[in-house]
Amino acid sequence: MSTKLRLTILSFLQFFIWGSWLITIGAYWFQTKQWSGAQFGAIFSTMGIASIFMPSIMGIIADKYVNAEKLYGILHILGGAVLCTVPLVTDPGTFFWVILLNMIFYMPTLALSIAVSYSVLKRQGLDVVKDYPPIRVWGTIGFIVAMWTVSLLGFEKSANQFYVAAAAAFALGIYSFTLPACPPPAKDTPSRSLIDVLGLKSFALLRDTKMLTFFLFALLLGAALQLTNAYGDTFLHDFDKVPAYQDTFAVKYPAIIMSISQVSETLFILAIPFFLRRFGIKQVMLFSMIAWVLRFGLLAFGTPDQPGIWLIVLSCIVYGMAFDFFNISGSLFVETQTASSIRASAQGLFMMMTNGFGAVLGSSVSGIVIEQYFTAADGVTKDWHGIWLTFAAYALVIAVLFVFLFKHKHTTQEVTESEHIEPLLSAEPV
Repeated sequence: MSTKLRLTILSFLQFFIWGSWLITIGAYWFQTKQWSGAQFGAIFSTMGIASIFMPSIMGIIADKYVNAEKLYGILHILGGAVLCTVPLVTDPGTFFWVILLNMIFYMPTLALSIAVSYSVLKRQGLDVVKDYPPIRVWGTIGFIVAMWTVSLLGFEKSANQFYVAAAAAFALGIYSFTLPACPPPAKDTPSRSLIDVLGLKSFALLRDTKMLTFFLFALLLGAALQLTNAYGDTFLHDFDKVPAYQDTFAVKYPAIIMSISQVSETLFILAIPFFLRRFGIKQVMLFSMIAWVLRFGLLAFGTPDQPGIWLIVLSCIVYGMAFDFFNISGSLFVETQTASSIRASAQGLFMMMTNGFGAVLGSSVSGIVIEQYFTAADGVTKDWHGIWLTFAAYALVIAVLFVFLFKHKHTTQEVTESEHIEPLLSAEPV
């Protein structure tokens, strides 16, 4: 088996695990368990909590003590074991801790999968910039295939989705031990301070007004990212309570409809260099915020029948712009605005704001808001029209504030950097 094919299998399974439950866990929570919205918000915050510290800690271990492919495999096997226990949980409080434990094992594998792939490719004399993106795109395909598998098997509201994810995690964990060795690259080098390793020196960037403003908007947009991941699938499932919609394709297979978002995300990546050259980083990031307004606004008026289903499909299409144009352009902004000595840690700070603190904020606050203001007295029925419009208003306020508060002029350096960084964009998580 060729090196590229072996790494393609790794990438596919890496995101197949996540795609098996990330989008459909809301349907299991609300439709099957009928637990509260406030508590569900905390479930999606687990990804952010784990992202704040676990990737850095596992990075230290892989750099100095344990082969990356072995550590990667161990984490997936432990994560698979935890996923097998999820169906046994009978109360939302315990469910939170179980999912958090799973995320503690899973989130660092996102970075380790890249580290393993890069190490193997370089040892085989292959070009990372040229050869990795076609491998990584299979991760997105794996995520989509997982969503379709769970949906077509009728597992969207079932605990079986976690068994599907666990099976893939065990398979990948065992498979990882067959990969070429990726020994610790810094095993014999002096240890750096924990502050250096965790990238905490990059917090000095917050003394600069422009950078502080940027990172605050990164946090606020990171909050928006969690909203449709958490609620999109269960929103469509709720139409099952309306007889006129029960037999529509979108209600029977919501995950398949929502998978259009991941397809769009892959395609919009290719458009980023053009938009950066034409409009500059600030405008591209603003387009992202406007796309978030459209994403939520279209869902507010979408229905599973004709013509409402096309509003939902269009919402899924604009998701690609909403996600890619800020996350990737934001990382490019960090690249062009920071000194080379702290660029890696500055990127870590950017990801911490979006996938860490932003994810925790969005998940926690949205759950409380939905529970308090948009859930009927029966504790189950939700005003989805009001929910999505509120999220759209949130994104609109962010966009307006961004126009007036974020001061940045487009430079030719950004165009040059975008052309060099574009082949690596596929390394970003789904």
